[in-house]
This record gives sequence, structure tokens and C-alpha cells, in this order.
Amino acid sequence: MSEAEILFDVKDGLGIMTLNRPKVLNSLSHGIILEMERVMPEWEKDPSIKAVVLRGAGDRAFSAGGDVAGLYREMRDNPSGTLRRDFFRDEYIVNRRIYRYAKPWISLIDGINMGGGVGLSAHGSHSVVTEKYLFAMPETTIGLFPDVGGGYFLTRLPGALGTFLALTSYRLKAADAVWAGIAHAFVPSAKIDDLQAALAAADLSGPRADEKVDAVIDRFKADAGDPTLPALMPEIDRCFSAETLPEIVAKLKKSNSEFAQKQLAALMKLSPLSMAITLAQLKACANKSFEDTMTIEYRMSQRCMQKGHDFFEGVRALLIDKDQKPQWNPPTIDGVTAAMVEEHFRPVANDLFFD
Repeated sequence: MSEAEILFDVKDGLGIMTLNRPKVLNSLSHGIILEMERVMPEWEKDPSIKAVVLRGAGDRAFSAGGDVAGLYREMRDNPSGTLRRDFFRDEYIVNRRIYRYAKPWISLIDGINMGGGVGLSAHGSHSVVTEKYLFAMPETTIGLFPDVGGGYFLTRLPGALGTFLALTSYRLKAADAVWAGIAHAFVPSAKIDDLQAALAAADLSGPRADEKVDAVIDRFKADAGDPTLPALMPEIDRCFSAETLPEIVAKLKKSNSEFAQKQLAALMKLSPLSMAITLAQLKACANKSFEDTMTIEYRMSQRCMQKGHDFFEGVRALLIDKDQKPQWNPPTIDGVTAAMVEEHFRPVANDLFFD
């Protein structure tokens, strides 16, 4: 029997979930999502469980994101399959459960955390990161958009930082993630097990459970070092607060900074349609509830799952054939029309709504 892709353990009042696909950086399969959906309500109701701790197996990653290669293979080998529908639907249901969870949801992130993995951590009550931490929302590199509630949490970051991270797939280390509010605290990797043991030993009962978790984490947190983002924010705000994608590109082109030129070069490699729908997503979700954001993102996901979309070309070029030469359609930003973008926001037959 193959080893379980996610492990569940209850120990000393903690419900401990461990993503257990270390060879593929704990990428999220549909099976993992379904198992989380099964166990989460049970643990939420269980009075003997005072908090949930989520971790990733191995020494490299918490989770590098969703198993998008599996979605590609279904499109190629089984066009009538339902994984492309069900994966996103079930993943977003889990994201929403985390956001509304009645008990502390504590992610101990000792490595890479990107895409779908961020959806399992950013919406919980506490995310603790170590010196191994590396954050990104890299969806535009594969013709997708920053989903799993990206439209909610990215729009609540300082200034135009969310737009910048969403479009460029820029990577952050621990100090910058803590500064931006993406992570709650930095704890050295060597102390993560001790932190978990302290959480298990702590009284987390009562209505102030989150504050009690804060107090435990405070005993272990350390200085992550100097963040780099504060010095970059004036340039980020100047360029990425522009209303349209062509305006963002124009502002980057006018800048003489090395940073701006690197971001411009990064954008020119990405799917023009993906960047356009991402910018529209952030605008549409900026003042929406978490639930409304997930409805919008589900509609977008289903459009992206249609055959011929840039998503499948991006996955092919990056992960399947690995030729790093995606043929985007349209190939240029100027070729993206308003109708192409608007199509991603229309209701779908199996719309995802929450009570």
C-alpha cells in the first residue's frame, strides 16, 4: 500500500495535519483536498482538539502549490473528466473552511510555500515561517491567476504590493513576508518542534484562544532580519498602482532602476491574458467578502480549464515538456481584448456559492 498523501494525528489536544508528498514538494492532489474536507469539520466539533497545526513533510517545502500537472494530463488523456471542475471546487471549499475555522489554524511553514499552499496558510489564524521559507504566487507563469483567495489577501497588502506579487510571481523570504503581513511570525527552523510542543502544553481554551497562541509563539519568535520591500515600495507603488496592464508596462519602461527593468523583463515572458485577468480579478475582489471572492475565482478557474487556454500551454512548457517556450494566445498585451477578460467572470453552470 502506498503511503498516505496527508497524515492526521491528534496529540496532546492538537490536531496535526502533515502534507506528505515531499518528493513533489508537497503539491496538493485532489485526494489531499478531499481528506482535509473530511477531517476538518470533525476536528472543529471535537472538544478534545484545541487547535489545528498544519505542516509539510520533508525538509524542502510546506507546499509548492496545486498538482497542476494532473490537471493537464486529464485535459490531454480524458477530456470529459471532472477533475478540472472538482479540484478547484473542493480546494476553494477547504480554503473557506480555513478562513472561517472556529479554532486556531496554525501553519508551521519550514520551506517553500507557493500557490495552493498559500491558500492553506494565509487564511488561517497563524502562519509561522522559518529561514527556509520562500513565498510566491507564481500562477501567471503557467497562464493562470493567483487563486485560492489571492483576490482577497493580496488586495489587503500594503500599497500596490499585492498587484506586484500577483503579476510578477516575485518571491519573498521570511523577513519580507513578516513585514508585509503575509506571515505572522518568524521562528528558526530548529525551534519549530519545540514550538509545537509548547502549543500542545498550553491552555488554549476559551474565547481568547488566538491570543493565547500568540503568547506561545512570542516565546519562540526571533528577528528575521531586515526586509527588502520597504526600500522597493515607492517604485512598486509608482508602477503597479496604474489602472491597466499597458500603463504598468509603460511606467516600468520609463524607470531607470535595475529593479524596474527586471520586473519588466519578467512580465514580458508571462501570458498576456493571464496578467490581464489577474489585474481584473484584483479590482473585482478588492472590496468583496471572502466568499464572494471565491465565487469569482471559481468562475475564472473554470474558464481557464477550457481546452486551448493559456493555462495548459503554460503547464506544458514549464512542467510537461519543459521547453520553457510557451506560445501564448494572444502573444502580446495589445492583443488582449476586454471581451477576452470579461469572459472569465461570467457565471458558470455549477457556480460555487457559500451560505
